[in-house]
Amino acid sequence: MTLNGGTTGPPHCQHMMRMLTGKSNHMEFKFKPRSITAVGDRVIVEGWEGLNAYWVHVWTLKDGMITQFREYFNTWLTVLLRESEVGDEDRRLWQSRPRERPNRSLPDLLLAI
Repeated sequence: MTLNGGTTGPPHCQHMMRMLTGKSNHMEFKFKPRSITAVGDRVIVEGWEGLNAYWVHVWTLKDGMITQFREYFNTWLTVLLRESEVGDEDRRLWQSRPRERPNRSLPDLLLAI
């Protein structure tokens, strides 16, 4: 991805890149991080806007570059580290914080990395 002069990369990723760099014309929604957690080569960012929009971003980095971006919208997320192929030794690395939004019921999702 190139920030100065233009964008490269998959077309479906270019909208989010413009949003996060302030180059989008659609600024109704603002991403305001409430927590940022680094876990190995990933960064997990959690935020919400009012009662209607809860989001989690999971960024994968390599050599200082973003190599993967995942967005989860209105979903509680738990990130597990797969310690073995069998899956019987998974370790929870991160979990959404519903206690900060107690009156909100959302679906749960597990992300195994």
